[in-house]
Amino acid sequence: MSLTRSVAEFISGTPQASTPSSVRKLGTRSILDGLGLALAGSVGASGHIVKDYLQDLASAGPATVIGSGLKTAPRFAAFANGIAIHADDYDDTQLATKPDRVYGLLTHPTAPVLPAVLAVAEQDGASGADVLDAYLIGTEVEMKTAEAIDPRHYRDGFHSTGTLGAIGAAAAVSRLRRADPSMTARALGIAASQSAGLRENFGTMTKPFHAGRAAESGVLAVDLALRGWTAAENILEAPRGFFRAAGGGYDASSIEGALGRPWSFDSPGVSIKPHPSGSLTHPAMRVMLRLIEEHDIRPDQVGRVRVGTNSNMPNALIHHRPRTELNAKFSMEFCMAILLLERRAGLAQFTDAVVRRANVQSLIERIDFGVDPEAEAAGHEKMTTIVEVTLADGRVVSGRADFGKGSPADPMTDAELEAKFRDCVAWAGVTDINAGRVAAMVWGIEELRDIRELTARLRGAAVPA
Repeated sequence: MSLTRSVAEFISGTPQASTPSSVRKLGTRSILDGLGLALAGSVGASGHIVKDYLQDLASAGPATVIGSGLKTAPRFAAFANGIAIHADDYDDTQLATKPDRVYGLLTHPTAPVLPAVLAVAEQDGASGADVLDAYLIGTEVEMKTAEAIDPRHYRDGFHSTGTLGAIGAAAAVSRLRRADPSMTARALGIAASQSAGLRENFGTMTKPFHAGRAAESGVLAVDLALRGWTAAENILEAPRGFFRAAGGGYDASSIEGALGRPWSFDSPGVSIKPHPSGSLTHPAMRVMLRLIEEHDIRPDQVGRVRVGTNSNMPNALIHHRPRTELNAKFSMEFCMAILLLERRAGLAQFTDAVVRRANVQSLIERIDFGVDPEAEAAGHEKMTTIVEVTLADGRVVSGRADFGKGSPADPMTDAELEAKFRDCVAWAGVTDINAGRVAAMVWGIEELRDIRELTARLRGAAVPA
């Protein structure tokens, strides 16, 4: 059996009842997180542009554009909602298991897969249990293919959330539409030919575009396959297929016989972000917050700050003197400065106005960020970060972390996660009462007979009381 065929067999043939309860719980948590982020992202600049664009298309349909009263074709709703989930770079991140696979840089699992599933499920009136099942199958395929492809794929400039996300979205929709293995293999072939995304666009609206386009690609791939569209059925492993063309090769042991053994949500796990910035900033932010609290550090006491990481982290955190909130999400310097100034870094801190404030820009000049030999030696499967703060009186306080808050090593509680969700939906103008109703539905998603009970409450401030 070819690799692609075995992946297709996993997608279509895995018994729903065989998914561990721990995986279903972790998946439910990420769905709650993703829906909150979709609402928050819908009110950003990119959200307004996307809604204007979709209205110009005049493509009415059954699928909800989250955060609006707009309904459109499933592919376009998936596109809009994928962008919204990833717009604030606040969405969950995949962990790596091997030292040469970069922790936190494999994929954002939920942003490409959930919107594709939700849009098609709303069209079909699928149950909440089927939505959760398809989401878990899609994210598992996405994460295992991301783990398998040679890390050159990411190092040389591909954004894996866009590339592997398209494959994961196609897997999820194939599962939801109950496609057989041959049809599923063709859908994977169509999706792989659409996979795209370049890291040079980090810090711009085009980064979340990658997630939205991946979600849309997954819907389109299955729509075409169901209509008899043909594609290579060995697209993953073929000499001119996805792994070879996009990465130069792959590690067969990471995917052959590995799907669901164990499930990626169980091991190594998925991180849920406490801050709307690139995940590689989070260990340093965890350390900085601890130092600020332990030593009551005020900005005027700071002489210099040194942040040292492994060599892959500056590769993604490319904005050293940010001027926009999108730049700031990939700026270690901004993240350190804003914590020193405000002792928090949430949606309200990541705005253009805050980034350009004189005191923020001045403090950024006192922060040095680069490679530290000790962090490099720890391996790239971790995000080892060393922070040293030299105070004006000559004292030096320091700390180290391998992981950020929200990782499986230090997970958010359900209460902390719901608090993040409520903060995100409040950003979109949703009342706390309605936020609680949506959260209760998601926590009980497996009991929903029709997912449209949930999507009807995802219209943002327009949601009924």
